[in-house]
Amino acid sequence: MDKTIAVEAQSLIDAQDSPFVLIDKDYNIVAANRAYQQAYGMAEQQIVGHKCHQLSHHSAVPCHENGEECPHRHVFSTRETYQVLHIHYDASGRSEHVRIKGAPVFGPDGTFYLGETIIRLAQVDARGRQGQAMVGRSRAFLSCMEVLTRAGDSDAPLMLCGESGVGKDLAAEYVHHRSARSDKGFIMVDCSAVAESVFESELFGHERGAFTGCIGRRRGLFEQADGGTLFFNEIGDLPQSLQGRLLQAMETGRFRRVGGRELLSANVRIICATGKNLRHKVASRQFRADLYYRIAGIICEIPPLRQRRSDIPELANTLLRRMATSSTPSYRLTDEAMEKLLRHDYPGNIRELGHILQRGASLSTNGIITAREIHMETTPSATSIDALLDLADGSGTEPSIKRLESTYMAELLAEHNGKRATVARILGISERTLYRKLKQYGLESVGRSD
Repeated sequence: MDKTIAVEAQSLIDAQDSPFVLIDKDYNIVAANRAYQQAYGMAEQQIVGHKCHQLSHHSAVPCHENGEECPHRHVFSTRETYQVLHIHYDASGRSEHVRIKGAPVFGPDGTFYLGETIIRLAQVDARGRQGQAMVGRSRAFLSCMEVLTRAGDSDAPLMLCGESGVGKDLAAEYVHHRSARSDKGFIMVDCSAVAESVFESELFGHERGAFTGCIGRRRGLFEQADGGTLFFNEIGDLPQSLQGRLLQAMETGRFRRVGGRELLSANVRIICATGKNLRHKVASRQFRADLYYRIAGIICEIPPLRQRRSDIPELANTLLRRMATSSTPSYRLTDEAMEKLLRHDYPGNIRELGHILQRGASLSTNGIITAREIHMETTPSATSIDALLDLADGSGTEPSIKRLESTYMAELLAEHNGKRATVARILGISERTLYRKLKQYGLESVGRSD
């Protein structure tokens, strides 16, 4: 790009508020706007003339050669706009989640360029109060992080959905600390751990003498979270008798302590998490529809670990760093141990990965964790399939796929006391699909005591 064109291009890109760079067919950055220079703390001469992948990814090769989506490759091959989630680095080596919007740009002489607008989402090492970071680079994880980051900029109710162990509590803290309420309290209510008889008192507080054994006034969690965030973990377990009161408190911001007459108020942001299908609970009248629509302002699905296997090495190393002690300052996984971790399906997700590594660290005598120290609990999917393959229909022929599937489902239902949600999760299908298959195979009553 000659000087005249560079000056013309610079005046155009400087008008953009977001960081923006212009890249040629050989991955060279030919122009960068002031917003980019300010955002990444670099002067123009540190940017222009350098390869985009060297600057943004600290990589000697283009990102598609590292198995990542490449907006440069897509735009230059299709001449169409393209968006992708990436991790970029600034001049200090700090990484952050960004959304890249790539678009075709033509110079005055007709030369074709890639114009990249960079929308900064969050620092990769953004942490909750317990010092735990949201870690990952997979497409599923980055998509989730984008939703969480947007939720942090909003005050709308947020619902976090996902299997047990995916880190819904950590995601809730991340959103809180990204929000304008970060200087106020983050209070968690574990709906599955508090007895129904005391739940109302825990939530709204009580006055002295409100019930037998009550010797003083107590502020409830709503009051304690005033100005901050109230996080309901496993909201699907909230007693039905309290769902109406919670709805009223959310809509009006007003409530009374148990045994009290004074009408109190609190300004809280509600974040809820569930591992259950609340729509099904609404349909079966186990959860109030009006409460569901009130808490589901923004919905974010936290992906299970099996959908983001490429994140396992980084997650494992992060978890191992937290396990370091004065006697063993660091732990390291051998290649064979890492391969073993990558092959597992993790029904318990990140929590299970942490337990596996904790056990491996305890068995290691020198800080090196080999495949021998990696122990996975046997899951139904790992044992039953082999047994099913040995089945025959009495004529010496192999069983049909339908017979294998129906027998496997029957085994799972019996083992898990007919809990459809658990079986559906193990099979990796929705509960609706499971119900359809159970009806098809005549297994509706299997595992149920009634």
